[in-house]
This record gives sequence, structure tokens and C-alpha cells, in this order.
Amino acid sequence: MRFSVSQSALSKALSIVMKGMASNSTLPILSGIYIHAENGTIEFQSTNLTISIRHRIAANVEEEGSTVISGKVLSNIVKTLPDAAVSFESEDKVVSITSGRSSFHLNALDPADFPEFPSFALESSIELPSDILSSMVERVYKVVSKDTSRPILSGILMNVEENTIRLVATDSYRLVVCDTNVETSSTENAFKMIIPGSVFHDVLTLPSDSSTILIGSTDSQVVFVFGNTTYISRKIEGNFPNYKQLLPSSCETSSKIDLQELSGALKRVSVIAQTNPSVRFDIDSDQSQMVLSATSTDQGDAKEAIGVEVEGPSISISLNYHYVFDCVNALSEEKEVSLELQGPMQPGIFKSYSKINYLYLLMPVRM
Repeated sequence: MRFSVSQSALSKALSIVMKGMASNSTLPILSGIYIHAENGTIEFQSTNLTISIRHRIAANVEEEGSTVISGKVLSNIVKTLPDAAVSFESEDKVVSITSGRSSFHLNALDPADFPEFPSFALESSIELPSDILSSMVERVYKVVSKDTSRPILSGILMNVEENTIRLVATDSYRLVVCDTNVETSSTENAFKMIIPGSVFHDVLTLPSDSSTILIGSTDSQVVFVFGNTTYISRKIEGNFPNYKQLLPSSCETSSKIDLQELSGALKRVSVIAQTNPSVRFDIDSDQSQMVLSATSTDQGDAKEAIGVEVEGPSISISLNYHYVFDCVNALSEEKEVSLELQGPMQPGIFKSYSKINYLYLLMPVRM
């Protein structure tokens, strides 16, 4: 095998396939990157047996062939090279890499031992704008559960129907629903799937020259195709919780809050709430204000009032400030958020309406 490729194209390709490498595997082959050169194209593959990634780039191929090199070592080498041609030559299980005056000789593994890239036949698929989808996933993925005993909650429910994308995630303490209207390529009435949250987020943070991403499913896989990249993961099986029954049809008190004011006040008050993450929200309809307060038996107390627009009677609720911060950070591009309350021991619901509609339901803590 002998080929040459630009350092920039090689670096980008490695940044994509490195996401699929096994980090702590006892099998050295899974810590490697499979490289195949043929017909002016270099194909890179990685897998940890749960996800598999394939990426192709154009290159000057002088001799066809395949090899497997340690992904970490190869990536560290390429990062240090200038943006110039990088040449590869493989012979007798040794890969020689040269660029300018630099040269490296790496031990290679047998490509025949590398797991075959999964074959797939899509049962259903849809093509969506990647920028919108990326913004939506960024707003919901932190809410997925880290509890391995309930794998269904580690996924994001995606439902596309009548040109509306909806993403839903929950960890049983909070629930987020995100939706927007887009033009889709689907010829089906609806597309529905539970996608692993970490996978969904990783895919949409990978570099891509494509403005769209194709998402498809098989009986056991979720498949992403964008540009010259194919990313395959196991699909989460099971039924997602019926989240709609948790959403109240009306509210007792609604308040409109400036997001920057809320963020600043919460940062200051939560300094006292380090050992007890509970922050109390007192909404005063007569004064048109919201008072945030926290108390610590060791440190003291903190309180700050901000002006809000209130509809309904005065009401109080205590919320975990870490969870409120996740909501505030997810809405960093927005100016305003509303908080709807039913009662002190009923869920609080944050809402934002813009190009991407956002609903964040949060269970209260005892006051």
C-alpha cells in the first residue's frame, strides 16, 4: 500500500473516526484505525463493537492495500505535522509515514483481524437539515439518564411528522420537549425512533461538509449518513415513557422572565446552595417580581429579586438549581423564558417559543 494525502484532509478524517475507537478494550485491534487505499480513495474505519464509523477522502493512491494502525499514535503524529503532503507506505507489517523532513515507522496490525463494517438495509429513513437538528440535540441531550439500569431513558425520542421534528428526553426527574418545523425529504407519514443520546450528540458534533444528514433504521441499528461519513450504532429497543400525560393542560401562575437576569441571579444565589442544591422561587404577583433564595446551615443565606411579568396568584416552589442551570444554558440564545406553576409540589415548567420551541418540566424539591 502506498498513497499520499494532505495533512488537513487526513487530520479531519481522523477526528471523525477516532470517535468510534475503543478506549479501554483488551483487543488491540479495536484501538486501531483500519485504512484501505483503492481507486484514488482512502477509507478509514473504526469500531468499538457498539458503534462503527467509516469515512472516505480523496488521495493520490499509487498502490492499493490495507492496514491497521494505532489510532491514538497516528492522530498524535498528524496533529504535529504542517499542512503539507503526508505519504504512507506499508510493507511487512510496518507503515512508514513521511512528511517534509519528518519520518515515522509504526508497527501495524493485520487488517484481516479488523471487524467487518456492518452491512445494512434501511427499513425507514429521513433526511434533515443538520444545523437545526444539531441545535435541538444540544438542547436536550444533557437530560438523558446516565442510569444503565434503564437504558430506554438514555435515549432521545425523535419523531418527525407533517414536517415537524420533535425531540424528547427524560431522566425521570425532568423532561425536555423540543420541536420545530422544517421541510423534510420523507415520503412516509411519520418517522419515529429512540436514538442513544450520547451517539446523537457525537454524530452532530463531527465535522461535515454536508448541510443535511440522513437518519435511517434497521431492525437493530440506527444509521447516520452525511457527506462521506457513515456512522452506525445499536438502536435502543423498548417503549419510551408516555411523556404527554405529564404535561398539564393549564397552569395556575405564569411568569415571563428575562433570561440574562435569571441566569445572573441564579449564579449569585446558588453560591450559598453548594451543599443543598435547593433554590426557592417566590413569585409575587402584587410586586411583579420573583425572589430567588437559598439557605445553608453552614454558610448562611442569599436572596435576590428580579422583575417579572406575572399572570395568576402569588406562588412559591423550590427547584434543584443544577437542573435550572441546564435549562438556562440550553436557552442561551433566547431573550426570555416563561415559568408555569401549578403548586409548590407540582412540576415547574419552563417554556420558550421561537424558531425552536422548548419545554422543560422539572420536579420540585421540598421547601
